Amino acid sequence: MGSTPDSSHGNLLAHVLVPVANENDAEKTALALEPYDPDKVTVLHVVEKGEGVPDKTPVEQSENIAAESYAAVRRVFPDANDHTAYARDIVAAIFEAADEVDASAIAYRSRGGNRIMQFLSGDHSLKLVTQANRPVIALPRTDGDESAE
Repeated sequence: MGSTPDSSHGNLLAHVLVPVANENDAEKTALALEPYDPDKVTVLHVVEKGEGVPDKTPVEQSENIAAESYAAVRRVFPDANDHTAYARDIVAAIFEAADEVDASAIAYRSRGGNRIMQFLSGDHSLKLVTQANRPVIALPRTDGDESAE
């Protein structure tokens, strides 16, 4: 019991890693996290790589999406750090980034979608909460979140 509430092991919100998909998602996620007043925020964008198949989007376009996402989070958390990962497995990239930045928790906002979309995407939320080696915070969605992102 040697940890204090301010240590990274005792304070869930000491350093939160926030994975985001795009600018709209980043803005909604940051606004959902804001009331919890984390000490430190690192925003993560994962550029999906194809590994032998064409990438979903050109790398330059993906990096622009990442920059827009970081800017959206910084409107709410001006001191937020950013972290870009390049990987095929998004969830594994989130876990690796959390280790790299020594995050106390991962905070995300479910992007929803119907069961077919969740099945096709491999249901990232399920993997996040069942395979993580640190706390995962599912941020609440608002009524306006039901539209496609």
